[in-house]
Amino acid sequence: MSIPALPEPIALDLARTALVIIDMQRDFLLPGGFGETLGNDVSQLQRVVKPLAGLLAAARDAGMLVIHTREGHLPDLSDCPPAKLNRGAPSKRIGDPGAFGRILIRGEYGHDIIDELAPADGEIVIDKPGKGAFYATDLAKVLADNEITQLLVTGVTTEVCVHTTTREANDRGYECVVVSDCVGSYFPEFQRVGLEMIAAQGGIFGWTAPSGEVIAAISRHAAASPSSALS
Repeated sequence: MSIPALPEPIALDLARTALVIIDMQRDFLLPGGFGETLGNDVSQLQRVVKPLAGLLAAARDAGMLVIHTREGHLPDLSDCPPAKLNRGAPSKRIGDPGAFGRILIRGEYGHDIIDELAPADGEIVIDKPGKGAFYATDLAKVLADNEITQLLVTGVTTEVCVHTTTREANDRGYECVVVSDCVGSYFPEFQRVGLEMIAAQGGIFGWTAPSGEVIAAISRHAAASPSSALS
């Protein structure tokens, strides 16, 4: 199937395409969470939820591989280097008590994915200690085991974890479509420039496309091949 995209249309093979949903976690998105304690406007990220929920539903209906990621650390912080741990306001750093438990600590309420996008039974959840979804995870093996060659990249934030993961994937040979209204930043200017950077220079890191175009293409494919639902 082909979807309109920047810098040019791209053909996607749904059987070899995974939907990657990056870090849609309570600590980042909810009022009172870590993101807001750093002075950010979490409503900027919440705009992503509705279109991403629509894309997730379409991917599930088509039987696509869905992968969720969560950024966070072990309770003893042994996997969080000082260069990362020492970021943020002194009273609100990774591991400190927050509104939703210890900030970005695995197993805490705030570390988990928001209810609207909660993983379904059988969907893969990758816990990552870094910004990129490949670093210190088994994502590469998951993609190889499922013969994935293309990624629909979504989640937050556009200029940090989405960009890092897209760049890492591009270096590994994956074709990446960043779904433009399904990624978000606390900073509107970062959102705009972050998307432009991906598709610049003939698509230096990948493609960008709005969710409406991606969902329409998935739906057309499903209608044309009702008996070929992916597993």
